[in-house]
Amino acid sequence: MDIATIIGIAGGLVLILGAILMGSPLMSFVNAPGLLIVLGGTIMATLIMQKMPVVIGAVKVAMNAFFDKAEQPHELIQEIVALAGKARTGGVLALENETISNPYLARGVRMAVDGIEPQEIHNTLKIELDSLVKRHEVGHRVFKFMGSTAPAMGMIGTLIGLVQMLQALDDPASIGPAMAVALLTTFYGAVLAFLIFNPIAEKLEDRTAHEENLLEIIVNGVDGITKGINQSILEDKLIAFLSPKARKKK
Repeated sequence: MDIATIIGIAGGLVLILGAILMGSPLMSFVNAPGLLIVLGGTIMATLIMQKMPVVIGAVKVAMNAFFDKAEQPHELIQEIVALAGKARTGGVLALENETISNPYLARGVRMAVDGIEPQEIHNTLKIELDSLVKRHEVGHRVFKFMGSTAPAMGMIGTLIGLVQMLQALDDPASIGPAMAVALLTTFYGAVLAFLIFNPIAEKLEDRTAHEENLLEIIVNGVDGITKGINQSILEDKLIAFLSPKARKKK
């Protein structure tokens, strides 16, 4: 569970609700037609932009913003170096019964044990890497689109409210409430875009970069194992993928 995402969304909503309650009743900010225009319109526009399976897949990818299951790079490097040491001592076949939690690393080691050429293993893992990045880019693009569409839908709702207000100019008492309703759709669009859609899109981009870095470590690590590179040399090579701060910690 990524507690930062939960705290950010929940805390943002609490602050907004608190500010509302300090100055007016909560129900004065509730408008079903406005919410329908913004949320429903954003979803419909997203379905026009992408196919239904892609949108559903993007929602599943978005769960990565709430659950951080990725390994830490230094832990992965330690595991790869340990595997490299066993392979140098007893040959690659010594890794046949090793329990490896990371599925990409496990696949690379299994291919090495099966006697597949190092270059072929390298190419296969690079395909896995490219495929993962493309899947995550789709999810990032969908939520980025929703983040840019929600405020536009809010503006459409505001225009609808203004038209309805202008039609009731003969009743001055209704102008104020009608203007408030018109502005609520802009409010809904801003909240959805800048508190939910855009932050999730940015976090997905960060998750993609993290997993891409892990897969690059695996690709180079398995390559080193199959070529019998010395553990110390392999470790130095893989540490190059870490940030300076992480290298010092390592």
